[in-house]
Amino acid sequence: MRRKLVPLVAAVAALAAAGSAAAIVFGQLDGNRHPNVGALIYENEDGERGILCSGTLIESDVFLTASHCTAFLESIGVAPDDVWVTFDPTFDDASPLLPGTYHTHPEWGASPSFKDTHDIAVVVLDGPAAGVTPARLPTLNQLDGMNLKSQRFVAVGYGTVRDDKTKGPHSLFFDGQRRFAEQSFNALNKQWLRLSMNPSTGSGGTCFGDSGGPHFIGTSDVVASLTITGDRFCRATDVTYRTDTASARAFLDDFVSLP
Repeated sequence: MRRKLVPLVAAVAALAAAGSAAAIVFGQLDGNRHPNVGALIYENEDGERGILCSGTLIESDVFLTASHCTAFLESIGVAPDDVWVTFDPTFDDASPLLPGTYHTHPEWGASPSFKDTHDIAVVVLDGPAAGVTPARLPTLNQLDGMNLKSQRFVAVGYGTVRDDKTKGPHSLFFDGQRRFAEQSFNALNKQWLRLSMNPSTGSGGTCFGDSGGPHFIGTSDVVASLTITGDRFCRATDVTYRTDTASARAFLDDFVSLP
């Protein structure tokens, strides 16, 4: 078995083709600021382990991520119990890996429209993640009752990185480190929270290589939504899947205690 400090090529190509957004752009190194945010790891047919997506510990042994990540694993024949999670701020050969079993939302891919894609999944770890305090989930429809126009959000994840406004895709790089970026509100839909990631307005966001990561409400540890998709050049809008809806909570209720 080998570990690679680059996203596994087949995974990134497939997720990018699906329109997924997934890594921190115009952000900062996270260090231990968000220790409950981790990376979803799998092993390809060449025995190489690498980062596929991001996610968040929401109970001592439950890791929240996106269904398009776990569905990709299913599509290439990776068994549900053949994945790992790491909470190491930098993924490398010494990173501790926690084994687990992924669970894709049973209705993922069933909707013919963007109305509700059920793009939410979990990895149930074989045991508790020692020393990691889980993040919190929002209450039912919590975002609907908030003054979102002045609210800031924080995106966190691993993956390819962009910190240059002028070089387009040529400025992308990967170093396996966890990063975060602040974002401002754009729009709220029934299933989606749209956030600005325009660096000209002081916002960062997500891009290729790190779907499933959290968007925290301000400086709190409440996961408002999950990274799903965005604009092609990772500069304008972050489209994230709400975790406070009845639909999301119905799935999560099978794995965690809901607030």
